[in-house]
Amino acid sequence: MHELGIVHRTVQRADRAAVEALAEFGVATVHEALGRVGLLRPYIRPVYEGAKVCGTAVTALLQPGDNWMLHVAAEQVQEGDVLVAGCTTECEDGFFGELLATSMRARGAQGLIIDGGCRDVDELRAMDFPVFSRAINAKGTVKATLGSVNVPVVVANALVEPGDVIVADTDGVVVVPAAKASEVAAAAAKREAGEAGKRARFQEGELGLDLYDMRPKLAAMGLTYRD
Repeated sequence: MHELGIVHRTVQRADRAAVEALAEFGVATVHEALGRVGLLRPYIRPVYEGAKVCGTAVTALLQPGDNWMLHVAAEQVQEGDVLVAGCTTECEDGFFGELLATSMRARGAQGLIIDGGCRDVDELRAMDFPVFSRAINAKGTVKATLGSVNVPVVVANALVEPGDVIVADTDGVVVVPAAKASEVAAAAAKREAGEAGKRARFQEGELGLDLYDMRPKLAAMGLTYRD
């Protein structure tokens, strides 16, 4: 049961140094470093090419066709936050556009993740305000029903707690629990260092079959070569 009509003003945000460290890595690397969990469903896409964002979550629970709580959430945004909005039921209306982005940016917001629609895409691109949404839709919304701000929300099948780290790029969106941010940043750095070595070997022509020692297992499972 969703908690409605509540705004939590106090958020325990992830460590700032850990957020800055995670911002150096792509979503795929962070997802792997987290243990292959935390991804939003892949229908959440950037509304313009090249959009990327990393920051701490301020959450909003919306009602279908109603963007009132995005305005309420704007007051709770601090420098470095990413607004993350879910909805009580599926809705692709255009909850967010250029005017709200202007307001959010003035408060220090880094971007928006929304399981709903977005409009004013050309203006958002010109502003370079990253938005990742379920749909692009010119249909407007009303301001008539209460949701909540800074409560746990499920967005595209992923649980987001206020203060969690959101990393988003062309590959998707991943949620890193605030308490694990430093650990995951360290694991991501270790993974990238390992990949650099593998990349060099691939560039020299070595096959994954040999680099990952796949041949014995393939043979044991019955793979045969025929000329």
